[in-house]
Amino acid sequence: MMLLSSLLYLYLLAAAALAVPAQEKRVHHQAGLSDHVHDDSQNYQYDHEAFLGKEEAKTFDQLTPEESKDRLAKIVDRIDTDKDGYVTHSELHQWIKHRQRRYIEENVNKHWKDYDQNRDDKIAWEEYKNTTYGYYLGEEFSDIEDKDTYKSMLARDERRFKSADKDRDGIATREEFTAFLHPEEFDYMKDVVVQETMEDIDKDGDGKINLHEYIGDMYTSEDSESEPDWVQTERKHFGEFRDVNKDGYLDANEVAQWVLPGEVDHADNEAKHLIYETDTNKDEKITKKEILANWNMFVGSQATNYGWTPDSV
Repeated sequence: MMLLSSLLYLYLLAAAALAVPAQEKRVHHQAGLSDHVHDDSQNYQYDHEAFLGKEEAKTFDQLTPEESKDRLAKIVDRIDTDKDGYVTHSELHQWIKHRQRRYIEENVNKHWKDYDQNRDDKIAWEEYKNTTYGYYLGEEFSDIEDKDTYKSMLARDERRFKSADKDRDGIATREEFTAFLHPEEFDYMKDVVVQETMEDIDKDGDGKINLHEYIGDMYTSEDSESEPDWVQTERKHFGEFRDVNKDGYLDANEVAQWVLPGEVDHADNEAKHLIYETDTNKDEKITKKEILANWNMFVGSQATNYGWTPDSV
């Protein structure tokens, strides 16, 4: 399989970078829970997509109210991880985050068998390394034109793998392997994201990013081409906002503030909203009975597609 998996992964990253403006390609924004406006007086489509995920919400839209309630009851059992009969804010928050990250988990599951060579439902570093780089390891990349790049890729993969491996046993669970492939989605991997960003941009290797390097990562000027307005704006942003301590460089802390901006936790807010609206005895946790009594807020059904509104319930 050689380097196919790594090259494909890098290609997908590059494609994602090209899908956004150049000045935004390094910034990891938190994805919204739904494209719908969150207005419960109009409909609950935002809540449906937040609670179920966009694709699953479409499935529920095709169900009858009875089928929708039955499936919701089973979901509640999954959310109640400690099986105490209550859904807490923490449990609901984690569920919503899980549903919103499902596309990432599906991508990991799709390629899992390629790496899990001994079928123990875990991936050791040696398994990943041999699957991705195995053909070249014995020859030390001798027949690759740019072998230094591939050696660097291998070292970077190993460092990231070890960071994702929380218990340091050299073996990744599905959660740890997801953190390896998508470090920007995990709080404990933020240092890795920052480190790799700095290495990508810091061309002179002095451990910090100057204005020339910052702009060069976004824009390469052509002969006789005038600089676009957005590039000039980014030059101002570097000095006015990015370079917090005004020393002319971006250090690791400043890069973290740039590429991992603190944003509203939409999943947290949605969990609070759903509990507030359905917690009839105001004990700050909800039972299956309370959830099913408000099933139409959590999930959809054919009723949603045929004129249902909050006032009609």
